[in-house]
Order: sequence, then C-alpha cells, then structure tokens
Amino acid sequence: MSAGDVLAAVRPAVRAHARRSTADAAWARWTLTTLALLFLTLFLLVPLAAVFVQAFEQGTRVYWAALRHPDALSALKLTLLVAAIAVPLNVLFGLAAAWAIARFEFRGKQTLITLIDLPFAVSPVVSGLVFVLLFGAQGLLGPWLQAHDIRIIFAVPGIVLATMFVTVPFVARELIPLMQEQGAEEEEAAIVLGASGWQMFWRVTLPKIRWGLLYGAILLNARAIGEFGAVSVVSGHVRGRTNTAPLHVEILYNEYEFAAAFAVASVLALLALVTIVAKSVVAWRSREH
Repeated sequence: MSAGDVLAAVRPAVRAHARRSTADAAWARWTLTTLALLFLTLFLLVPLAAVFVQAFEQGTRVYWAALRHPDALSALKLTLLVAAIAVPLNVLFGLAAAWAIARFEFRGKQTLITLIDLPFAVSPVVSGLVFVLLFGAQGLLGPWLQAHDIRIIFAVPGIVLATMFVTVPFVARELIPLMQEQGAEEEEAAIVLGASGWQMFWRVTLPKIRWGLLYGAILLNARAIGEFGAVSVVSGHVRGRTNTAPLHVEILYNEYEFAAAFAVASVLALLALVTIVAKSVVAWRSREH
C-alpha cells in the first residue's frame, strides 16, 4: 500500500477527530452563555434600570421639573451644540485621513496612523490638561489670546476642541481597513472612463463605504455626547455656560440632589440606548449589503 493510499484511508478518521475536538460540549456552551448573560445583567442592565428607577422615584413632576431647570436645559443644549460641531468636522477629517492612508503611499504615513490612535492611548484628563497648557491664561498662547480678547479655555471653543480630540479616531479607524479591503480598482476604472474626482467619490467611493462611515459617525456622536474627562478640565464648570450634561450630573450628585442628577442622567442613558439601536441597525444593514 502506498503512502497516498494510507493517507486517503486515515483522512476521514482524522477529520472526524478534529470535529469532535473543536466542537463545544453542550454544557460548555450553556455555561459560557449563562455567565455572559449574568455579566451583562449585573454590570449593564441593572445599573441602567437603576438610573431610570431613581430618576422617577419622586414622581414625574420632580423629574420634569429637574429637566426644565435652566441649568439643566443649558447643559443639554451645550452638549448637543458641541456634538453638532465636533461630529461633522471629525467625520470629514476621518474620511480624508482614511482616503489618504488607504489609497496613497507617502512619507510619514505610519506617523499619521499613530497620531490618529493617540487619543485611545492618552487619558482624556491629560488631553484636557494639554489644552489648558496651550490656551490657558498662563499657557503658551495664553497672553496672545488675552491680548486679542479670544477665550478658548473655560469657554465653548475649548470644550469643542477637547471633544474633537478624544473622538478623532472613530471614523478613520472604521474606514481605513474597509477601504484597504475594498481596493481602488473601481475608482481607477471610473477615472479611466472619464469621471471627475467628485463624480468618482459620490458615485463609486461613497456608496461602497456609506455604512462604515455611518457606523463610525454613530460611535463618534455617542462619545462626543458622553465625554467627561477632557471637557471637565477645560470647561471651568460654570453653571449655565460651560457645563455639559455629564458635568451637570456630577455637580447635582455632589450636592445631594439625587433626583435631579438621575433625571439628567436618564436623558443621557436614553441617548445611549438610541445609539445602540442605531449602531445595531447599521451593522445589520452593512452585513446585508
């Protein structure tokens, strides 16, 4: 019997043994599933439910009064304003950076990738402190800014800058691997057939990456709304002016106004739930596409 015949004879047995070795036992699957559900229940669902229970503990009148308070309304409006500025700008930056990294080879490419990942490695508090050292009254550019009556730190521009810094990677990190995997053949074909740069982008590139772009934008928006560390350093905690919703929740909680704190926190939690649903829908549509 030749070696080939021997291999052909034992191959089915080897495959069967491999399937038995790699297949999970029923008890293992149920144990891991149960542990995962317990973990999610204890560390996600229970705290989330506690927020809404505490928010309505003293009744709906107290709840709505807390949300209608001028400081709460100002904090929520500022949070939405900062997100409305930071999200489009970072979407544009992420799209441009992903295009450059995925489509071109240039000196400093790896440095650009490292800089995009920097907010993931640096504590948000440290990044906020960097902005204070740059734009604060005693900072590097502070005297010049004061001379020209430009306020960045303890004002809305500083909050926007801090939020943009911590949310820079989301869109770029979503699009770079997607665009690298898709390749540039269709875009090159469009150019050869006479399409302009904008026509190529709108009719070829954007339809291919739209779900990844939307997915990154949703994550970016969620982080922008919930950012605390960097914004806390640069905001100055001025009530009615530079307090975002997360900062307002902290102040209310520290002042033992628990009902009001949880009322504002419930709005943030609701926005988080909407984000999760939107992210799931986009992920499903992306897989379907």
